[in-house]
Amino acid sequence: MLAVGSGEAQAPLLSHIPFLVTDGGAAVHAHLVRANPIARLLATGERKAVLAVSGPDGYVSPDWYGPVPDQVPTWNYVAVHLRGTLRHRPEETLRAHLDALSDRFEGELRPKPPWRTSKVTADRLASMMRGIVPVELAVESVDGTWKLNQNKADEVRRRAAEHMEGEGFGQEAALLADLMRSGPEEG
Repeated sequence: MLAVGSGEAQAPLLSHIPFLVTDGGAAVHAHLVRANPIARLLATGERKAVLAVSGPDGYVSPDWYGPVPDQVPTWNYVAVHLRGTLRHRPEETLRAHLDALSDRFEGELRPKPPWRTSKVTADRLASMMRGIVPVELAVESVDGTWKLNQNKADEVRRRAAEHMEGEGFGQEAALLADLMRSGPEEG
């Protein structure tokens, strides 16, 4: 989720966007619908922004810890926050960005033949591209954050991980369970 302070509104502007991290991680390339409030704000100049990337997450019942007194429910998670300066990219970079984005995500659908922008007529593609703008977040810092029951004894944490894998819910509960098992020094 992309977050940008509007300067005028009390709350930041937010947008869920597809993106690609450039080689070396110095920048993130994305696009916004031209009517998006963030895109309109960028028309006045670059802005500081945060891209929050969520990893696996899920609810942890206190019952999963076993006979350990005074436990409370919690939410375990893994996330990365990329902070930097958001700006427009040149319009002529948009087609290559869309092709790279499609290649990345269509690759996850193998063995299905990949969809390509060439499957859209030139007029229709040009029309659709007029409705979006390419943007870049120049990454200035990366902050990882996680809560995986690091404050629990290994046995208790592993017991909760077993329950997470078998009964848990949330995004990628099995992966979250693996991370919970590995321990804070390894995770």
